[in-house]
Amino acid sequence: MSYPITSVRSAFELTGKTFIVTGGAQGIGFAIAHAICEMGGNVAIWDIQPSPANPHAYAALSSQFGAKTVYIQSDVSKQAGIQDAFEKTMREFGTVDGVVPAAGIAIDKPFIEQTWDEYNRIQDINVRGTFFTVQLVAKHLIESKKKGSILLIASQSAHIALPGYRMAAYNASKGAVAMLNKVLGVELAPHGIRVNSISPGFVDSDMTRNVRETKSKREGEQMWMAPPNQRLSTQNDLTGAAVYLLSDASVHTTSADIAITGGLHAGTIDGLISYEASEADGLN
Repeated sequence: MSYPITSVRSAFELTGKTFIVTGGAQGIGFAIAHAICEMGGNVAIWDIQPSPANPHAYAALSSQFGAKTVYIQSDVSKQAGIQDAFEKTMREFGTVDGVVPAAGIAIDKPFIEQTWDEYNRIQDINVRGTFFTVQLVAKHLIESKKKGSILLIASQSAHIALPGYRMAAYNASKGAVAMLNKVLGVELAPHGIRVNSISPGFVDSDMTRNVRETKSKREGEQMWMAPPNQRLSTQNDLTGAAVYLLSDASVHTTSADIAITGGLHAGTIDGLISYEASEADGLN
């Protein structure tokens, strides 16, 4: 039996669909929200910040693309914050078609120096916030007997120990997200809900700039020297994959991860890989 070839272009459209994007005030979250609106969708942006980082860019989501948008201040590390934001979203849109839990934080610090509170803060936002935000959306989709698409934000940190960086708590959190992607993709498939993830590499963002400022020059340069492509990623490197995984173009794709790292998740050949001299060197 042969199947007719269908339109590829229309499969990528998100017209009439509504997605929640957490951590959407700026950075990766806002870039994905922008892409959703460009492809015809609507967005509810949740963020701990009281307003978008760039109010003009946020306003353009409606004025340029005709999207319906709502901005909700929310702390996804708190159960009440997630529940309140979800209820506000439902009052505004009535329904949603999926979610992109992009809220996340990182810390670059040696493993033996990371504190209980630092660890908990990272897990509360990156893992717990993701878990329970997705849970609310999944419950709604199942109760509504509606298909949906969920896009998790994993990381190259779920695949490798980053050269020159000591981010054990962050790596652990993104490893959890990567496993959640596999498990939920399988568990929710019978309900017509697809779950996939992207694993960004070093993205030129406020978060990575802040981390880089704490490093030596040689360690800081590894962000763009270590990947085989030898450059930092930008938010624009991520949005095509995000649209693909949210749209019907990926209708038979679930539990998949797209690594967008410039090749670093697979290895490095000519990258600047070095470590500062330490007292331990004298023991070798």
